[in-house]
Amino acid sequence: MSEDTYSAFMQLLKDDPRYRMEAYQFVREALSFGQRYQDEQDDEPSEEEDLDLECFEEEIDELEDDLEGWEEEEEDVERHLTGQVLCQAIRQYAQQQYGLLAKVVLNSWGIHTTSDFGEIVYNLIGIGMMRKSKSDRREDFDDQYDFEDAFVKNFDFQLSEESGQA
Repeated sequence: MSEDTYSAFMQLLKDDPRYRMEAYQFVREALSFGQRYQDEQDDEPSEEEDLDLECFEEEIDELEDDLEGWEEEEEDVERHLTGQVLCQAIRQYAQQQYGLLAKVVLNSWGIHTTSDFGEIVYNLIGIGMMRKSKSDRREDFDDQYDFEDAFVKNFDFQLSEESGQA
C-alpha cells in the first residue's frame, strides 16, 4: 500500500467511524475469495467443450492467433463482481472463516446488514482502493439477505474430508 493510499485509508477511518479497520480488510479479502471462486467456476469444463469442433479448426487457429496479444492484458484485469454476487461471496467467506460466530464478528466491526457492505465498498472506491463498473450502484448491496437468517438460522454446515464421518 502506497503512503498516499495508507493516508487516505487512515483518514477514511477517522471520517467514517461506523466500521472498524477489520471490516474493510475483510471485505477486500472476501472480494478476492469471490474472484477466485468465479475463476474456478469459469475453469470447469462445460458441456459445449465435449462437442467435436474439428470442422472449425482453421477458424479456431485464426482466432487464437488474434487473441494471443490479449492474454497479457486480461491477466491484469481483476474479475468484476456485482454487488449481489459480492454479498454472496462475503456470506460464504464469513461462514468459512468464522463459522457460527460470523454474525457476531461482523456486528463487532459495525456490519449489521448487506447495506453496510455497500457502504464499505463505496468508501474504498472513494479512496481508490476498489473500482466499480459503470453499471454498479450503491443500492446493489441493499437487502440481499438478513443476517439472522444467513448466519444463524440457515447456517450452511460443511464438513471437510478431514473431519471424517460422525
